[in-house]
Amino acid sequence: MKKLCIIGCGGIGTYHLEHFLKFTDIVTLAGFCDLILERAENFVQLAGSGKAFTDYRKMYDEIEPDLVFICIPPSKHGEIEFETIRRGIPFFVEKPLALDLGLAREILAAVEEKKLVTASGFQCRYSNLVEPNLQFIRENEVVYIECARMGGIPGTDWWPKKSESGGQIVEQTIHQFDIIRYVYGEPEEVFTFGTRGFIRDVPGYDTDDLSTTVIRFRSGALGTIATGCYASKGTAFDSKVIFSAKDCRAELKILNCFEILGEAKVPAANTSGFVLSNDGGFTSAEGDSTLFRQEGDAGILCDRTFIEAAISGDGSKVRSPYADALRSLEFVLACNESMRTGKKVRIGD
Repeated sequence: MKKLCIIGCGGIGTYHLEHFLKFTDIVTLAGFCDLILERAENFVQLAGSGKAFTDYRKMYDEIEPDLVFICIPPSKHGEIEFETIRRGIPFFVEKPLALDLGLAREILAAVEEKKLVTASGFQCRYSNLVEPNLQFIRENEVVYIECARMGGIPGTDWWPKKSESGGQIVEQTIHQFDIIRYVYGEPEEVFTFGTRGFIRDVPGYDTDDLSTTVIRFRSGALGTIATGCYASKGTAFDSKVIFSAKDCRAELKILNCFEILGEAKVPAANTSGFVLSNDGGFTSAEGDSTLFRQEGDAGILCDRTFIEAAISGDGSKVRSPYADALRSLEFVLACNESMRTGKKVRIGD
């Protein structure tokens, strides 16, 4: 049995721990580290195994883990990754990888030198909705992509401070930026407007209430991504990604459903009025609409895939290795740079 450790026992760490409890056939939950000892001790109780630490180096010395999940706030990356790499430990790191692109590139260089198996927390890539989305894009020329994610302010003390979270684009909506990259293709340049002043009752709040980004993709297609943390109810906006072709469109509600509207090239319906989806399930196809629904927790497959890759040493099935996650970080940080300067920013320059 391989020994797994977690650094960061907050909300996202809890999300992963719930998955790990299903993986006791291949890993032992051996160590839990958090600056607040009580949180790490709570993880020990929930896991029914392992030891609590407040110093990850001491945890590494004592446990000698075979793999580690790094679940820390965006502004805290750097030393933990470098020490993990120095010890040759495969690691899964939550998004965003960092708030500084230069730092993330240094970490990637160290990863590549050690040839470590890595992954990042883009569980949306493991959704069963990805394959029909990819097929739609392969078979229908997408000209325009429209995306919106509207929500509220997460209940962590660091999130409202842009210097610590990176703002909503970087900390939350990076999932939308990433899935668009994954299923459609790479961006070439962005221009982003941001606005503030609509959120007035959150102490220490200094980030953007709403932003809108215009994207030119390398294919020549255009896109817009709007995201805000001003909403108090889901009725404020219908958050989704729309892929528009010449005579049809597809609408993705991440980790919820994927709907194709119009006479798109999609899997053919059989005489019973159902469409065979990629995993052998059936979805209804009424008129000119075909609907695929999310099945299960994509995060379970995301975590399990990395764990199996770390154990085998073969990272080929990991859909979000550090190198690729860095490109999504570059995408969102370019938006922040555009907001700051008031100029368009080319991706990769």
